[in-house]
Amino acid sequence: MQVHAKEIDLEQTGRWSEAKANEWYERQGWLVGCNYIPSTAINQLEMWQPETFDLPRIEKELGWAKGLGFNTIRVFLHHLLWEQDPTGFLQRLDMFLSVADRHDIGTMFVLFDAVWDPYPKIGAQPQPKFGVHNSGWVQSPGADVLKKADSYDQLQSYVQGVIGRFANDERVVIWDLFNEPDNMNITSYNDVDYGEQKAELSLKLLKKTILWAREMNPVQPLTAAPWNWMEGEGNTLSDLDNYMFNHSDVISFHCYENQSGMEQRIKSLKRFNRPMLCTEYMARPQGSTFESVLPLLKKYNVGAYNWGFVAGKTQTHFPWDSWASAYQKEPEVWFHDIFHSNGLPFDHKEIELIRKLTRKQNPFYKKVA
Repeated sequence: MQVHAKEIDLEQTGRWSEAKANEWYERQGWLVGCNYIPSTAINQLEMWQPETFDLPRIEKELGWAKGLGFNTIRVFLHHLLWEQDPTGFLQRLDMFLSVADRHDIGTMFVLFDAVWDPYPKIGAQPQPKFGVHNSGWVQSPGADVLKKADSYDQLQSYVQGVIGRFANDERVVIWDLFNEPDNMNITSYNDVDYGEQKAELSLKLLKKTILWAREMNPVQPLTAAPWNWMEGEGNTLSDLDNYMFNHSDVISFHCYENQSGMEQRIKSLKRFNRPMLCTEYMARPQGSTFESVLPLLKKYNVGAYNWGFVAGKTQTHFPWDSWASAYQKEPEVWFHDIFHSNGLPFDHKEIELIRKLTRKQNPFYKKVA
């Protein structure tokens, strides 16, 4: 009798069981924090390059995060930093993790990112365009790499070098493999010819990345977050979104909707029976506010990472539509971010709410200026 071998999903090999993922999350407690870049950096490259790696500023700002009761941050990396100087890059990552750990903050590293400028270059980075949201943020990898699927293997050393170095390091909470891989950037950079659809190319890279990451056998879980998926009658998940949900150890997602929209998303993801992390939320003019959303995330024990922390060179306190028409002055209601660069909060009531939810009792914000 002939036996037909079952097709094996290699990317699934090593995926954590539901039980293991839930046991891991139980040990963490409620994860609450922000997407973080120091106010002195315009993008991932400026954050990590040796000439602009601003550890004193990072130390100060993560002190403000601790004062809110934040216990985790989400931080973006870039493969060009590895190609430039892998040893120095790892040393700076280690220094960063030590600072965060001193403030009782665990780090989620993001390896790849498909959003904003598709043509990253190592070296001096541009100055911010006043009034424009994230005017200098860069993709990793850029379009020149993403368009050439036969070049993806050159990224293996980056993925395995970074994950391998910190695979057993408790200061790293989780690995986020690819940020918004199918985001087409149509409001900012819409002149990129990706040949095939960007989602298809990104899926090819993501599949390789998961294999590379699994080979390093990290003690931390792996995840990748759908950002704009639709569900319900007549709506089905894209191949990419379906893949991310079904290959992540821990479910992560983005949601800039109001309280009702966020709750709908959470309820729809309960079917996976895995811990959930909302790794991007909080856009005040859209109804995604700390007041409306953060208590809900705590109620459902969903990890919470708002976008933005200190208003600085990324200018994410300006809204997304600033790409279409730059603002001439700061908006009265900030889009993202919590603190001014001197440590004073945009809204003292938000600070009080966050500290109440994290049970952080010290009135830290009164002392940071």
